Amino acid sequence: MKLSPILALALLALPAYAASKQDEAAGAILFRDRGCTYCHGDHLQGTDRAPSLDKVRDKLKADKITAQITHGSLQMPAFGEILTPPEIAQLVGFLRSKHRPAIPPAPAGATPAAPPPLPSTKPQ
Repeated sequence: MKLSPILALALLALPAYAASKQDEAAGAILFRDRGCTYCHGDHLQGTDRAPSLDKVRDKLKADKITAQITHGSLQMPAFGEILTPPEIAQLVGFLRSKHRPAIPPAPAGATPAAPPPLPSTKPQ
């Protein structure tokens, strides 16, 4: 995956970003709506698909969380081409929040999102 120079510069600025309460709340909604709960659970408790993120604030700095969301890994899909840099910053703000807002329930009739597919491990 190649990042455009503009996106790369925007991502470099993300670790210095200080999330507001509104951004943290928006991050909670993104966590729900973009498929994060599918793997990490409705309360960040983790599942058989992915680890708990409840204490991620104590384990990873903002730049590491940003890189994980943006680039993914063998176990996690990349969201760098799905989410905008401000959305990634909102997710990071939510995950790093000292007093994390609750993830609101989905609107009535909403179908829970599944995350994007994992990267292929087959040689191309």
